[in-house]
Amino acid sequence: MAAGDSRLRRGGRLKFFYGPMDCGKSTLALQMDYNHARQGRHGLVLTTIDRAGPGRLSTRIGLGKDAVDVAGLDLRDLVRDRWARGIRVDYLICDEASFYTVEQIEQLADLVDNSDVDVYAFGLATDFRTALFPAAQRLFELADEVTRVQVEVLCWCGRAGLLNARVVDGVIAREGDQVVIGDTTADGVVPDASPADVHYQVLCRRHHRTGNLGPAARTGGQLRLV
Repeated sequence: MAAGDSRLRRGGRLKFFYGPMDCGKSTLALQMDYNHARQGRHGLVLTTIDRAGPGRLSTRIGLGKDAVDVAGLDLRDLVRDRWARGIRVDYLICDEASFYTVEQIEQLADLVDNSDVDVYAFGLATDFRTALFPAAQRLFELADEVTRVQVEVLCWCGRAGLLNARVVDGVIAREGDQVVIGDTTADGVVPDASPADVHYQVLCRRHHRTGNLGPAARTGGQLRLV
């Protein structure tokens, strides 16, 4: 069974890049894949619950690439199956990693430590309640390197946007399931399956805590992802 080529650099690395919505995590993931591939490395792009649907890594600026949906997969078996078929896998690009299971994060660590595969994970840190996603928490605990994505995202007030608010029928939600798919499509249309008008908005800490969505919300203007 072949292993990743990172053994030449004394082992693989597990890196976690995190930030709120709109900070460019998925764009950075695609750039990372491009940079490694152009140097002759072979990787897999993974994702789940992407805005474009299963089997696709997409970005809000229009870039995208086919990807493996990790739902229900053992990531070690995924990589080892390719090795068994003679397909090199030197690295993994793991987008939307905060929506992976904790078990899958452990599997990624196993691939790094036991098979010298480099893993680059990208995702949210906290949910709409400002609580850590379980998978993100495990990445913070296990990663060799943790980096906040530096593309500046602004709250409506001009301060740095740090937190993702879930807005249900125009009001910030404080309770509910940790993962609810809302207005994440390119055209801003809420899926028919959504029980209410649900979308997400990046806010600074002050306005997330006070529930202030800004003047557009107070005047009845439409707030939606772009």
